[in-house]
Amino acid sequence: MNDLDRALCDLVIANRILSHENVVDAYGHVSVRHPHDPKRYLLARSLSPEMVQQADIMEFELDGTPVGGDRRQPYLERFIHGAVYEARPEVIAVVHAHAEDVLPFGITDAPLRPVIHSGSFMGPEVPVWDIRDKFGDTNLLVTNMPQGRDLAGRLGGNNVALMRGHGFVAAARSIIEVVRMSVYVPRNARVQMAAMRLGAVKPLSRGEIDARNAGYKPHSPETWRAWEYWAMRAGCRELLEKK
Repeated sequence: MNDLDRALCDLVIANRILSHENVVDAYGHVSVRHPHDPKRYLLARSLSPEMVQQADIMEFELDGTPVGGDRRQPYLERFIHGAVYEARPEVIAVVHAHAEDVLPFGITDAPLRPVIHSGSFMGPEVPVWDIRDKFGDTNLLVTNMPQGRDLAGRLGGNNVALMRGHGFVAAARSIIEVVRMSVYVPRNARVQMAAMRLGAVKPLSRGEIDARNAGYKPHSPETWRAWEYWAMRAGCRELLEKK
């Protein structure tokens, strides 16, 4: 299997994992930068993630234009992905999801912080982007590149940004990494919310976060163990074994 086929296969697995782990439902999406052209990315047509097959994946320019005049219906919020890739050359994969556990932290003054070791990969700061600040009253969807670029600017060099009243965007150096991060962001939020009911919360220190990141490798046995586990749970055995 060449690297493009592997990227397409992994993108299907990523969609299925995020659905099975309740990070996305009928809505939400994951993309990967094209392995042969960094100015393009791969993203499914407008379809519920659990239903995505390899044939559903489309190719886009960074501005959200489908390559080759593909007339299938794309996701309205594909501009999130293109804007992040445009702003962050090191980013290989992007997730946008609406997991309810993170939403309270985007509509209150309580900041989302890593409080469990598996939440460390979202980084020490999780900024909140409010579309109304620049674009006034909208339907809260990111439907053009100016909105996408504004969101990417708020994300900055961080791994995760919350979107007020909407969800979150996550960016990472590999598709395995962005899936892992996106699975644990809502879990971290649940733990933090539970802890806040008991008293003051003690987040991970910068040193603890750095120590976790220092030992991370996207294709290490430890990381592959999680990817394989989630993929098997999501019914992707044949895609894992595909050569």
